[in-house]
Amino acid sequence: MAILILAALIGYLLGSVPFGLVLSRLAGKGDIRRIGSGNIGATNVLRTGNKGLAVLTLLLDIGKGLAAAAIARRWGEPAALTAGLCAVLGHMFPVWLGLRGGKGVATALGVLIALAWPVALVAALFWLAVVSVSRYSSLAALVAAVVSAAVAPFLADGGTAVLVAIIAFLVILRHHANIRRLFAGREQRISFRKG
Repeated sequence: MAILILAALIGYLLGSVPFGLVLSRLAGKGDIRRIGSGNIGATNVLRTGNKGLAVLTLLLDIGKGLAAAAIARRWGEPAALTAGLCAVLGHMFPVWLGLRGGKGVATALGVLIALAWPVALVAALFWLAVVSVSRYSSLAALVAAVVSAAVAPFLADGGTAVLVAIIAFLVILRHHANIRRLFAGREQRISFRKG
């Protein structure tokens, strides 16, 4: 039990680092929560017009999920699963930001890379395909979440498949406002032409 608590703490603390907010402030872009969707993730950082900053945010958010699961994996699969879940929860509900964080998509991808890379690959390919056609990052994330949960039972062990399903459910819940905007035709598209 002590190991699982430690894994949960490591995962949460790593996941809760708001790289998008920190990098945007360091780059002189101000508070990322005051532009675009108000999210702290890479998609909203892209809306500042700085593609390099958005890519760095994406890589760091992926990295913290990967690191959390990889560090805890040395203590066994239950610890790795716990750390992975808590990393995603940390990104979504960081204590430093009053529990108002991001959607958890990139961090979840990092966890999948560490624990079930074939699932991560399939999810990433679907995300890329959908965003390339629609330019809706939120729609791409929702499709990737559903697909990852659907393929995980075939590409990962039982425990990991359950974790993927839980994370997919959380990601979908965090996109509730995006889902409403998509149906209303008011969701913002992303552009790769700026910066």
